[in-house]
Formats: sequence, C-alpha cells, structure tokens
Amino acid sequence: MHLPDVVNALMTQMPPVIRWCGAVAKRLRQFNIALGGKSSGSAMTDALTLADLTVQEIIVAALRDTDPIFRECRIEAEEENGDLAIFSTDSPYTIAIDPIDGTKQYRDKTGNGYCCMLSLRSVDTLHYSLVYVPEDGPTGRWVQAVGNTVVCGPDDTSRPAVDVLRSLPASVRHENPRPNRIYVIGFQKDDPACAALVTQTGLDGVASDEMPGSIYDLIARGDFAGSLIHTPNVYDFPVSLQISRILGGDSVWVHNGQPVNFNELWVDDRADMLRLPGIVATSPYPDVLAKLVPLAKDWSQIRYRD
Repeated sequence: MHLPDVVNALMTQMPPVIRWCGAVAKRLRQFNIALGGKSSGSAMTDALTLADLTVQEIIVAALRDTDPIFRECRIEAEEENGDLAIFSTDSPYTIAIDPIDGTKQYRDKTGNGYCCMLSLRSVDTLHYSLVYVPEDGPTGRWVQAVGNTVVCGPDDTSRPAVDVLRSLPASVRHENPRPNRIYVIGFQKDDPACAALVTQTGLDGVASDEMPGSIYDLIARGDFAGSLIHTPNVYDFPVSLQISRILGGDSVWVHNGQPVNFNELWVDDRADMLRLPGIVATSPYPDVLAKLVPLAKDWSQIRYRD
C-alpha cells in the first residue's frame, strides 16, 4: 500500500461524505436523541447521541464502499458500530473517526462548535485530517491538513465539497497579533483550575465548558494558540497535532518535552477509548510550548483518581 494513494483517495472520496454527515447531524440535533451507555464519570466523555452512531455508520460504510484501498488500513472509531471488522488489523496506517466531536455541546445545544472528522496517521505522525463544522456560519466551515498545508474557511454547498476545499486559502501562523488562548481539557473537575494556572503564565487558559468553537478551526484560523490535554484520545486530538506541526510547532508530552507518537497508547476501559498516556501540550508556537511544558511537567498523569 502506497501512502500517497491512500491520502489522495481520502481527499477525493471523503469531503462529500463528511459534508453529508454534517447535514445529518444538524438535522438530528432538532430532536431528543440522547442515549445512555457510557459511564466514565466525565460529562464530556459520556455524552452519546443517536447522531454519533448514525454519522459513524455513514462514514464507515463510505470507507468500506468507495475505494478498496481504505480496507487495507486499520480503523479506529470512537463508537463501536459500523462494519469495522472488514478493515485491516495490522496496517501501518490508521484511519481514525470521531463522528461528532463535542457531543456534549451538541446534545445540550450549548454551542455550535461540534464537528465531524477523520484523520490518517502512522505510528509517528499524521498524514491527513479533515474536519467539518456544520453550524459555524450559514453553511459550515472546513479544516483540512495534508502535506505542508492547512486550509480552513467557509463551505459553499452550491459547489462540490472537493472544489471548495481546493479553493480555500492556506492557513499561516499568526504572529501579529499572536493568539494567546489555550484549550484546557481532560482534567475532569479540575479543568477550570488548570486553565487558571495556564493564565498565570501570561497565556489565557480556556476550560472545556467555555470553548467558543471547534479547537481545530480555532487553531487553524489563528484564534487559539494551542491546547493542554490530559490523556487525549486518538479520535480527535491528533488533528490539532497535525495542524500545529504544519504551522511550525509540535505536540509534546509535558513530563519529558518529547514529541508524541502513537506507539504508546492505553485503553481507557471506563470510557471505552484509546488514549495517549500523560499530559500533552500542543501549539504552532514553540514559545507557547516552552511555557506549557514546565507548568504541567509535575502534574499527575493519572486520569482517574478514584
């Protein structure tokens, strides 16, 4: 299997699918579709809706049916439904799916920053990311990262999704003025306290409940300077890693300052998720990482304390 072939197939086949998924999510949000079934103790993690399951079913089916090369990849999906068993179990490349990132905000109707997303990674890094934010603006917004380029901008549903993505301007690292806000999540009930400690460094910590939109779009457009995440999962977090690396920064473990990889994963049985261990700082700005790493270096790496 040739990596460029997988990337090209994703770029060709998946934008319309992800756009359709956004439309489905937007429509289903009008109804009471909350589900039970998750019990990690974190409201953010445990939120689940019929839309999560429906959107994942569509994405998995599209990967199954649109190009046989996708079946040669491993697949990691936040939910358990869909024809997951037909995909490879030993490929060097993994397609990760988060059908609705920001489910709690989506379910509770507290904001419009939820998104539909997928990515392609190997053990060391990301190779492709696609994010669609259905209710940001009149027709939604895109973020795509591939090669050395990140693009982001409004959708135009009068045109094919692939054409819209090709026409979007490339993102750059914003220096004047440089963004200062840092997304802080995963510290359970301590998210606000940890965000306050980030603010004491001269940055501006923003706890998960206060997020104004999708972190991927906010980093790509230059509204946020990065994130500080406790034990991030593999379905959504890697996209911000790719965006940050393309824009000149990185994603590092705070306990040792080393770039993260996907060889050291652990199964969170409470949330039924794959996660990276420890606390991860991510930013396009090396000087931001230089503040976040020493700040959180000695914080507990244990996600659950009971």
